[in-house]
Amino acid sequence: MDQSLDYNYKVVKQFAIATILWGVVGMLVGVIIAAQLAWPALNLDIPWLTYGRLRPLHTNAVIFAFGISGLFATSYYVVQRTCQVRLFSDKLAAFTFWGWQAVILAAVVTLPMGFTRGKEYAELEWPISILIAVVWIAYATVFFGTIIKRKVKHIYVANWFFGGYILAVTILHVVNSMSMPASLFKSYSMYSGVQDAMIQWWYGHNAVGFILTAGYLGMVYYFIPKQAERPVYSYKLSIVHFWALIFTYMWAGPHHLHYTALPDWAQSLGMVFSLILLAPSWGGMINGMMTLSGAWHKLRTDPILKLMIVSLSFYGMATFEGPMMSIKTVNALSHYTDWGIAHVHGGALGWVGFITMGSIYYLIPRMAGQTKMYSTKLIDLHFWVATIGVVLYIAAMWIAGVMQGLMWRAVNADGTLTYTFVEGVKATYPYYVVRFIGGVLYLAGMCIMAYNAWMTLKGRETTRARIPDMSLAA
Repeated sequence: MDQSLDYNYKVVKQFAIATILWGVVGMLVGVIIAAQLAWPALNLDIPWLTYGRLRPLHTNAVIFAFGISGLFATSYYVVQRTCQVRLFSDKLAAFTFWGWQAVILAAVVTLPMGFTRGKEYAELEWPISILIAVVWIAYATVFFGTIIKRKVKHIYVANWFFGGYILAVTILHVVNSMSMPASLFKSYSMYSGVQDAMIQWWYGHNAVGFILTAGYLGMVYYFIPKQAERPVYSYKLSIVHFWALIFTYMWAGPHHLHYTALPDWAQSLGMVFSLILLAPSWGGMINGMMTLSGAWHKLRTDPILKLMIVSLSFYGMATFEGPMMSIKTVNALSHYTDWGIAHVHGGALGWVGFITMGSIYYLIPRMAGQTKMYSTKLIDLHFWVATIGVVLYIAAMWIAGVMQGLMWRAVNADGTLTYTFVEGVKATYPYYVVRFIGGVLYLAGMCIMAYNAWMTLKGRETTRARIPDMSLAA
């Protein structure tokens, strides 16, 4: 069969497998550092295993290794299927896979060694940062090149979200990564003081907005209708959702800098746009939920659909909680506490993790020419183990966070602090143990997924799917 008449499933399969493998690695590191917070001696006094070095490794592994590998896999699959053409360039697509794995391995080596720029979600030093830019430009070329040569006139909404995330991340990464190299593994930001902080959180919050939200909404608008075998509830709402979300998100970053040296008007602007974000976020969540109209009964027997729909529940929760936490009076209680950790992981584990897992469960059997995974019961087990893990994790951190906020601002009649900082740490200890247990359960679910994927793919070559001949369409 002429390869040019097939979809390129090889790179989709590679990224799908990478998503699962890096998910196990990233979540394992997360469990290790959660254990260190409860039992600090577990770093064994080894510099490379200290919390300060493993924590950025964890965030990079789960966001950029697990998360973005999942976005590569799904965006490459969706853009081919909805445009009815093969990827723009097989060689460039292969370069994005191997180039991205090189970025991840460089992070695995340099972060435990202490080579970091010290910027949240942008820790990697300048040579790796340049490699990220090169791979990303190749990714954009493959994705938009495929859209340009499409055989269908319409650009499906999932591709709008994938395209928006690719373009926004390009701008965010380039601007925030502007550095002055001092040596091969040391550089300094080109910005200083409060300007550096503002640019960093313009980047940091929009990494959440465009990688961890817009990209995964691309999955929602393709894989939920496919798995439910129902059309999107409201296609018009999906377009409104897209434009409202990408405009509003760009302005929300300053809410990370309440009560800092950032001008008060900028803090307030970030708060206002964060509150406005509730509308498009919940509009998209409701649109995804209502896609199951007439198909709710499928949730009883379809654990993949269960993962996807529960992910939307966590998306709705996280996008309600975020705007609320951006209100200055609420932020005065929540800032710098574990409430923020609960919020982040409700979104990361519940929303991003579940929609990614559901989408990869959809892809894996199709890459092997199968109609379903090796074991549906194992998917169901994964769902329940992971869900219990998420609930334990975020409930423990919510309680700990509110308790910390109240303890830190409690004062005696004479104006002195009621509690010392150490008393706050001691009171938090039991919740750190529960957080660790929740993380172990979530990791166990990921290991179940890895086994299920292995058994599905074992001994099977990548399937070849023929592109429909649009000239024969009625």
